[in-house]
Amino acid sequence: MVTSREKKYTFQTFRLNYGEDAFQFGDLYVPEKAGPHPIVLLLHGGFWRTLYGLDELTGLAQDLASLGMAAWNIEYRRIGNPFGGWPGTLLDAAQATEYLTTIHTSYDLDLQRSIIIGHSAGGHLALWVAGRHRVSADSPLTSQPPRLPLRAAISLAGAVDLEHTWRLQSGGGATEAFIGGSPADYPERYANASPARLLPLGIPQILLHGTQDQLLPLEVSQVYASNAIAAGDEVTLIELPETDHFALIDPHSMAWAVAVQTIKKRLDT
Repeated sequence: MVTSREKKYTFQTFRLNYGEDAFQFGDLYVPEKAGPHPIVLLLHGGFWRTLYGLDELTGLAQDLASLGMAAWNIEYRRIGNPFGGWPGTLLDAAQATEYLTTIHTSYDLDLQRSIIIGHSAGGHLALWVAGRHRVSADSPLTSQPPRLPLRAAISLAGAVDLEHTWRLQSGGGATEAFIGGSPADYPERYANASPARLLPLGIPQILLHGTQDQLLPLEVSQVYASNAIAAGDEVTLIELPETDHFALIDPHSMAWAVAVQTIKKRLDT
């Protein structure tokens, strides 16, 4: 388990705009030590709605920076913002990811040691970013080709299968609001926006999910992991006993400590 005694680095925080929209920004946390720094990209959840923002993951970003890793905590347009939902939210996740390739020298970031991680709806976005090279060439989601060489993608109780979360009516119909309709209404949108439909992603994936999650049940990750492994992907599912949906983003929780150990292992820190 990660303890406070392991935290030894101070860090600087920079708010940076990766696009021109008011919600196309992120907070970059850079440890005050010699680089280049491994980088963790963070995508918050909230069922893609404006009620939630990147401040949900501020504690995680600060924790990672104090452990010697740079953290890029991403904001994006959500349902309720102009151009939020399909396709703007997805395009923002991709654009924010690739933005690191333009600023890495200014902040001494090691792009060869990068991981993307997301919670809840952010878990969906993290795995989608990792697999977006599989999106159909004629989709509006193919505007920016992938350049950042991600080592792994991590989902924290993620909405990784949009058709599954649609059937469950997770978040009070959040998936339908995000995509604009049902799978029957927009089959091509679901096919290109859902990580489960893009398999195999061709990148290691780690899914952490609590057994007591009442918002996105464990079965979402279980079914996804089984299908991803069958498709040939390297997937690890970590089931966390007595853990609810939000413990995974509590920087003082055992659930987050497990996530940190996974991140450090993948980044060789």
